[in-house]
Amino acid sequence: MGDDETGGRRFLRGLFGGPATMVRLLPRMAADVLFPAACIGCRTQVSEPGTLCPACWSQLRFIERPLCPVMGTPFSHDFGEGFLSAEAIADPPPFRRLRSAVLHRGAAQRMAVSLKFHDRTDLAPWMARWMARAGSELLDECGVIVPVPLHRWRFWRRRFNQSAELARALAKRADRPFAPQALARIRRTDQQVGLGVKERRRNVDGAFRVPQEHEIAVRGRRVLLIDDVYTTGATVKAATRALLRGGAKSVDVLTFSRVLPD
Repeated sequence: MGDDETGGRRFLRGLFGGPATMVRLLPRMAADVLFPAACIGCRTQVSEPGTLCPACWSQLRFIERPLCPVMGTPFSHDFGEGFLSAEAIADPPPFRRLRSAVLHRGAAQRMAVSLKFHDRTDLAPWMARWMARAGSELLDECGVIVPVPLHRWRFWRRRFNQSAELARALAKRADRPFAPQALARIRRTDQQVGLGVKERRRNVDGAFRVPQEHEIAVRGRRVLLIDDVYTTGATVKAATRALLRGGAKSVDVLTFSRVLPD
């Protein structure tokens, strides 16, 4: 009996590293049993937190080079350095550069919707990880990170700003200043979903301002503006113009997902 007990203890010690290690591991083991890791795209059980199941992973389309140096639109072929997309030529944006991590469809679209409308703020750090990869050059050069703001009434109803959650996670990851109050939405706007291009522009025209008491956060600095989804660009263009009027040296834009133009 003694030999069996000794052998059992040796087995457990080899498996867990001794009693002290076992005590440290017990809470994590209990959490793994009670709250198993779930796919961040569909909530299917997976082996590690912050990962996607094979089905969701296969739906992701990361935006890679070659791409337009201004709009970040992916090209099917490499046309050479400095080649601009038709959008960048026909309608030059007020911001310097736009980058997005993934195309807005499949698992990426579900993640963006879950963060924005279903209180899944736990997704923000994982989404920010992909954004940091896509916008590494922008992060290296920026002086401050600013989220696209919500109007105070919408913030009160939703209780959080999805763009601010992404911006906060990015600022922490890249060790950059985070200025959530540097830009304010000064009038209520309709939801952009379902509006046409012209309606979107009118909806957000003049909707943003840099509050005088927060001008110091952006004046003379390269601002990295963060939003969750880039569709027509009406929102980030209006926000960019407000930041430039507030004294920003330049503005780059980084979003989680991107709807490609037709």
